[in-house]
Amino acid sequence: MTSPADRYAAARAAQDYPATSAFADSQRFRLDPFQIEGCHALERGNSVLVAAPTGAGKTIVGEFAIHLAMTAPGDKAFYTTPMKALSNQKFRELVDVYGADEVGLLTGDVNINGSARIVVMTTEVLRNMIYADSRALDGLRYVIMDEVHYLADRFRGAVWEEVIIHLPPSVRLVSLSATVSNAEEFGDWLDTVRGGTEVIVSEVRPVPLEQHVLVRDDLVPLFDGRSGMATAQVNQELLRIRSFGGQNYERNRSAQEYRSARHAGAQAKRPPRGGRRPVRSANVRRIERLDRPQVVDLLDRANLLPAIFFIFSRVGCDAAVQQVRRSGLRLTTAEERQEIRAIVEDRVRTLRDEDLAVLGYWDWLDNLERGVASHHAGLLPAFKEIVEELYQQRLLKVVFATETLALGINMPARTVVLERMEKFNGEARVAITSGEYTQLTGRAGRRGIDVEGHAVVQWTEGMDPQAVAALASRRTYPLNSSFRPTYNMAVNLLDRFGRTRSREVLESSFAQFQADRAVVGLARSVREAETSLEGYLASMTCDRGDFTEYSGIRRELSDLEKKNRADQQAPRGVRDKRLQKIESLRRAMQRHACHRCPDREAHARWAERYWKLKRETDRTRRQIENRTGTVARVFDRVLDVLAEVGYVQGDGETLTLTDAGRTMQRIYGERDLLVAESLRRGLWDGLDGPSLAAMACALVYEPRRDDGSADPRDLPRGRFRIAWERTQELWAELDDLEHDNRLPGSDRPSAGLAGAMYAWARGMTLDAVLEDADMAAGDFVRWAKQTIDLLDQLSIVAPSAETARTARTALDGVRRGIVAYSSM
Repeated sequence: MTSPADRYAAARAAQDYPATSAFADSQRFRLDPFQIEGCHALERGNSVLVAAPTGAGKTIVGEFAIHLAMTAPGDKAFYTTPMKALSNQKFRELVDVYGADEVGLLTGDVNINGSARIVVMTTEVLRNMIYADSRALDGLRYVIMDEVHYLADRFRGAVWEEVIIHLPPSVRLVSLSATVSNAEEFGDWLDTVRGGTEVIVSEVRPVPLEQHVLVRDDLVPLFDGRSGMATAQVNQELLRIRSFGGQNYERNRSAQEYRSARHAGAQAKRPPRGGRRPVRSANVRRIERLDRPQVVDLLDRANLLPAIFFIFSRVGCDAAVQQVRRSGLRLTTAEERQEIRAIVEDRVRTLRDEDLAVLGYWDWLDNLERGVASHHAGLLPAFKEIVEELYQQRLLKVVFATETLALGINMPARTVVLERMEKFNGEARVAITSGEYTQLTGRAGRRGIDVEGHAVVQWTEGMDPQAVAALASRRTYPLNSSFRPTYNMAVNLLDRFGRTRSREVLESSFAQFQADRAVVGLARSVREAETSLEGYLASMTCDRGDFTEYSGIRRELSDLEKKNRADQQAPRGVRDKRLQKIESLRRAMQRHACHRCPDREAHARWAERYWKLKRETDRTRRQIENRTGTVARVFDRVLDVLAEVGYVQGDGETLTLTDAGRTMQRIYGERDLLVAESLRRGLWDGLDGPSLAAMACALVYEPRRDDGSADPRDLPRGRFRIAWERTQELWAELDDLEHDNRLPGSDRPSAGLAGAMYAWARGMTLDAVLEDADMAAGDFVRWAKQTIDLLDQLSIVAPSAETARTARTALDGVRRGIVAYSSM
C-alpha cells in the first residue's frame, strides 16, 4: 500500500509531466526510476543520454520520444541502429504499435515507406541523408541513437559522431548506451556540442544476476553468499579447488552419493519455474569438464533454460549443435516442434529447394525442432532471423552463439554460459575484458519472466576465481572515440562550411574532446560567435558601399589616435610617421561612399559590436590553434592529398571542390578515394556486368588473416585482369601519396572473393559459388550486400553513362536468390 507522500509525489508528477504519465500508464509494466527520469528530460525539451545495463529497458526512453513526435502534428522521429538485424527487429516492433502506414525502414538494401513519420534506419543512412541535405529531414524532431557506444568501433564509429555533430540544433537526441565507465564524460561532450543534454546512468539490473562456476557437474557460487555482492568476495570454496586441484573433497559426501541422491529425487526437488536451484559445494575427486550435451541436460533438469552458450568460434558453435543432436537430447514438446516447423516453412517459402539443400536446411530444421541452434555471422541472414524469432517466442531452448549476439539483439535468456574466459582476436588468444563479460552475461534474466538471471562460467584448468570475480564485479568499459576524417567527410565538410569552419567542426568531435576537452567548448563559442557576426554584418549593410571596409578604416584610425595620445614619449620620427598615417586614414574615410550615408552612425554602432566580437573570436581561434588540434591537422593532411589529385582547388583557406570532388561527395566506404579516382581515370570502363561486380567485391572484401591472396588463375579473364592490375597500381600510387602526407594509408585490395562474385553475377548455382569461395553462406551474403551497396553508388556517380548502366546490370546479377531474400 502506497504512503500519502508517495501518492502526493505521483499526483505531482502526473501534473508536471502529463505526457510521461500517460505513456507510463500505457505500458505493460511499471517504469523504473531511470526510465521515468529519461522521459521527464525529454518532456522538458532536452536531449538525453541513458546508460544502463543490457536488458534494463533503456529503449523505452527512445520509444517515449517517438510517442512525443506522434502526438505533435508534422513531427518525425528517426530510430538509428548499428546493424541491419537490429533495424529489422525494431521496425517490426514499431509496426505492431503504430501500424505499417506510419513506420518506414531504410537499411541500404531495404527501402520501405521511407517518407513515414517514424523511420528506422542504420546510422550510415542518416549520415548520408544529412550530407545530401535530404528533404526527409524536414520536420525531424527526435533522433534515437541505439547502441551509441558503437562510436568506439574503429571502422564505423566515426559515423555516429558525424551525425551527432551535424544534426540540426532543433533535433533532440536520445542516446542509448550500454553501461560505460565514462558516461559522464560522453554526456558532457553531447551537452557541449548539442546543448541541453541530461545524463542518466543506471547500474541496476531489473533482474538480479546470480554468478556461478560450473565445476564438473556442480554449480558453485562465484561470490561468498555470506559477504554479499557489495563486498564481491570470491567464494573460498573456489579458491580451495584451485589450490588443491579438486583432490581433497571427499569429506562431505562422495560425488557418486550426490549423483545418486540427485537422480532419485530429481523430480521432487525440481524448483518452480523462474525459481533458484539450490547449489552446493563442489564435491569432486578430479575436475573434469562435462561435454556440451551434459551441460545442457544439467541446466534443463535445474530449470535454467533457455540458455545462451557463448563460444568464441563459429566452428565451435556449429559443432556444439551437432554434439547435442548426436546425444539424442530433445528439449521441445510435440506441440512446440509442430509450431517451429510451421514458422520455419513460412519464412523460407521464397527460397528454392535446391538452395535449401545446399544450405543444409533439413538438418538445420531438425536441430531447431530439438530446441537447439547456432547463431553467428556465417549463418545465412534469413536463418539467423528465424533463430532470433523462435528464441524470442521461447520455442528454442539453447543457442550456441559468438559474441556478436550480445550486440543489441533482443534475445534474453534465463542463463548465459561462458565456456572459456578468453577468445581469439585475429592475432592471439586474449582474455575477455570486464566490458565484454558484462555485455555477454547481460543477456541473462528475462524481465517479467525470471526472478533472477544466471551467469555460468565453466571451470578450466588454470582458472583464477579471483580474476573471474573481478570481471563480474567491475564496470570498466570506457567509451573511446574512433573518429578520423575521411576523404568523403572532408569534401562534404568543405562544401558545406569552407575550410576554416570545417576545422572548427572537427574540433567539436568527441575524439578532440577527449584529447583536449577545452577545445570543444572554444570551438562551440567560435561557431556561436560566427552566427552573431553574420547578424551584425547584415545590420551594418549600407546601400552606399562596403560598410565593413569603411568601419575597418574608422577602427584603425581610432586605435592609432588613441595610441598617439598615450605614447607622447615616442621619438619624433615615429610620431611623424604615425601622424602621416592618421592623416591618410582620415582622407580615406572621408572619401569613402559610406561616409555620406544618413544612417552612418546607426551602421557604425553595429560595426563596433562586429569588430569587438571579431577580435574576441580571433583570439579564441588562436587559442584553439595553440592547443592539440590533432583531428584538424589530420583534416589538413587529407585536404593536401585531395589537392594533389585534383579534388579540391584554391589556396589556403579558400579551397573549393572540383567536379571530381563533387563526385567524391557521394562515395562512401573505406576506399572512397580509390573508387573515385578509378572512375575518373576510366579504369573500369568497358567491363561487363559480372566483371564490374567482381571489381566492386574486390574493393569491399576484407580477407581473414589466413585467407591469403587470390590465385591469378582464378580471376575473371579478359578486361577484368587488365582493370584489376591498373587498380592495384593506382592503389600503390595513392598509398605512397598518403604516406608522404603522414596519413596511415589503407590495406591493399584483395581479389580473394572476386572470382566467386563474378560467377554468382553470371548466374552460377549457389552450391558451386560457395564451393568456389570456400565460404559460409552467411559470409557470402554479407559481402554480396556490401558489393551491391558499392555498385549502387557507382550507378549514380559514374561519369561514364555506359559504366553507370553496367553497374545497374551488375547489381541485378548479384541481387538474386539468397542474396535478394528479405523477411521484410
